[in-house]
Amino acid sequence: MKICFATNNTKKIAEVKAALGPDFDIVSLEAIGCREELPETGNTLEANAFQKARYVKDHYGVDCFADDTGLEVDALAGAPGVYSGRFAGEPRSDERNISLLLEKMKGQTNRAARFKTVIALILDGKEYAFVGEAQGEILQERIGTGGFGYDPVFRPRGFEKTFAELSMEEKNAISHRGKAVKALADFLK
Repeated sequence: MKICFATNNTKKIAEVKAALGPDFDIVSLEAIGCREELPETGNTLEANAFQKARYVKDHYGVDCFADDTGLEVDALAGAPGVYSGRFAGEPRSDERNISLLLEKMKGQTNRAARFKTVIALILDGKEYAFVGEAQGEILQERIGTGGFGYDPVFRPRGFEKTFAELSMEEKNAISHRGKAVKALADFLK
């Protein structure tokens, strides 16, 4: 099955391709000729995911799925949440986002956090949503060089390593995106 993943983030595409396996030909926005920034003006992860998927369907006529992910930190009342990608402002920067998060977490004893991913699928004129969560904690410093986003400061519950220290296979097995992609794959199969 060929389907568009409404992103040009090569690391996200690689994670999803690995999780979905060889039965799916995942194409990027660039592959369908979409070079513009997709709209993300919703107040929730689900609203943003559907906004992106609908944009691709409406403008390019292809079935697709889009995701939105947020890091929800208890000590920050759920922030950065839907604003995780642009927490430190524009242009988006993983490094600046992590630095701001660590600064805001100084002195906090409650380090509990969760990643949440919502995948919006538009297929044959119908819309579906798939959700995945990963519980964990925010560390006081960056550890690891893999992954992307907040991975170097997020340690999933029950693990001694951060997402940035896990292999892609290990991360996909337990991560928020991995869980949402598994639900998507089970549905598509």
